[in-house]
Amino acid sequence: MAQRYGIIAGNGRFPLLALEAARREGHDVVVIAIENEAAAEIPQLASAVYWINIGQLGKLIDILKREKISEVMMAGQVKHASIFSSVKPDWRLIKVLTGLKQKNTAALIGGIQKTLHEEGIELVDSTRLLKPLLAPEGVLTPRKPDRDEEADIAYGRRIATLLASADIGQSVAISEKACVAAEAMEGTDAMLRRAATLTNGKPLRLVKASSGRAHLLFDVPVVGLTTIETMIETKTTALAIDAGRTLLLDKERMLQRAGEAGISIAAYPHLTQPA
Repeated sequence: MAQRYGIIAGNGRFPLLALEAARREGHDVVVIAIENEAAAEIPQLASAVYWINIGQLGKLIDILKREKISEVMMAGQVKHASIFSSVKPDWRLIKVLTGLKQKNTAALIGGIQKTLHEEGIELVDSTRLLKPLLAPEGVLTPRKPDRDEEADIAYGRRIATLLASADIGQSVAISEKACVAAEAMEGTDAMLRRAATLTNGKPLRLVKASSGRAHLLFDVPVVGLTTIETMIETKTTALAIDAGRTLLLDKERMLQRAGEAGISIAAYPHLTQPA
């Protein structure tokens, strides 16, 4: 059944794929696009597009009410540095920020979610339109992880789960059962490149974990072609992700490229607590 949604669009392919899926299913989608983040192609796929800067919470609420949107999802990332260094908040966002006990993404989005709820607008599962792109459990590439990679992955999953649950980052780079680098605000690609400068040519393994939150309202781990190209560049031979909680963007092309490069990708059951 066709529905009416709002999408708050950040950067990357995630919002575009969500819009393409909505169009195929006949849904009516209004996009609130974040300036300097969302892709220029968005207007071609949406019923209506409004551009706002990241600090305009009041304008976001006004648009959703005017468009009679009661459910909105977040798709795509907003650079962490943008969130906490270049925001010029309106009075609605100032009210949220002053009420935060911690200055991290989870606390900020939680505050925004509460404010939206008070206005009769629900923040819903950001993967609602893209369930087929969530990673299934198991080995996804022709090559499965070898013994050394499995050892690194087992260690890395414990560390990555701790980081994700603490809302620090989602990814770690592992080599010989040592954590070479952990992701913070710089993002996965930059973290891998940093790690590659520290290993003297030894192979890396990339482990991504989702947070301990039961929901997928925001901060869903994403991997795509860019991830694979960066792995090739940095001699990262294996990727471990959480099954059912990680989006595979351009899934077929991404897995094909990984297979061609001899990279192993495997999806494991989500760890709610590090073992």
